[in-house]
Amino acid sequence: MAVSRSTTTGLLATAMVTAAVAVAAPSYFDVSRGAHPHDVAATPEAGGLVYYTAQMTGKLGILDPETGKFVEIALGPGSAPHGVIVGADGAAWVTDGGQNAIVRVDSKTHAVKMWPLPKDTPNVNLNTLTFDRKGRVWFTGQSGYYGRLDPASGDMKVWNAPHGSGPYGITTTPAGDVYYASLAGNHIARIDVDTGVATVIEPTTKDQGARRVWSDSSGRIWVSYWNTGQVGMYDPAARSWREWKLPGNAHTYSVWVDPQDKVWLTDWSTNSIVRFDPQTEKFESFPSDRSGSNVRQMLGRAGEAWGAESGNDRLVMVPAR
Repeated sequence: MAVSRSTTTGLLATAMVTAAVAVAAPSYFDVSRGAHPHDVAATPEAGGLVYYTAQMTGKLGILDPETGKFVEIALGPGSAPHGVIVGADGAAWVTDGGQNAIVRVDSKTHAVKMWPLPKDTPNVNLNTLTFDRKGRVWFTGQSGYYGRLDPASGDMKVWNAPHGSGPYGITTTPAGDVYYASLAGNHIARIDVDTGVATVIEPTTKDQGARRVWSDSSGRIWVSYWNTGQVGMYDPAARSWREWKLPGNAHTYSVWVDPQDKVWLTDWSTNSIVRFDPQTEKFESFPSDRSGSNVRQMLGRAGEAWGAESGNDRLVMVPAR
């Protein structure tokens, strides 16, 4: 697919940093020592449960933020969960790289159900997942794969990714389109959900390390650039890109767009969660109160942006205005 590109000038657009004024301070929630929580997902209801993947201990964590209490559920022998999202059923859906399987954990009974990948696709290195509008799960494998699971029938299909290794973050737009980011491949790709064919879309900046992706309410695709410390935005309607440089020597890991279309990012270099306002093109930074937080992914709900401090064995919530 031919892609026309537009970009801002300079090193694309270097936006100004503003102080986090009149915003409540982040709240922190300790989890078990050694869990190293990787990804986090909050259920949509206010004050509801928050899931996290305890990658180093092979468990799914469930936090009650009202009390600060949590439980951790073992997922199986050799488990190493990576991504987690909340399904329409309220359950946690997990990509388990250790077991090479998609896993569902019931929020009430804590029952674990597993869908192993086909035997001819071992060691996919599962990363993240998303639902399409038909209730099917799409997922990425950093070894060079993406796939689809129909939970109703159990049908599983896995495809070789164009350009090989790298598929990482994945998202669904309001219209039902699915996109993923390729960290090693330095691109994003749109998956045709009917045929499974993935079409590569190259960002303006080369070798940027596209790591995670998230759609806003208009279907624009926001991308975190790990190598170059930027955030990119692809507009499918215009087939054009815009990109902004985070302040300082950034390494942008995650991206999540809140219900108000504000863009949340994590910067490992400044040990911060960063909020970007596309309207004002300004950033505000929320540094952790401990060093080495290493927030890998953010998700949230109305009024709350959640991250997992994998380096500090705790979750963090920043109030979203």
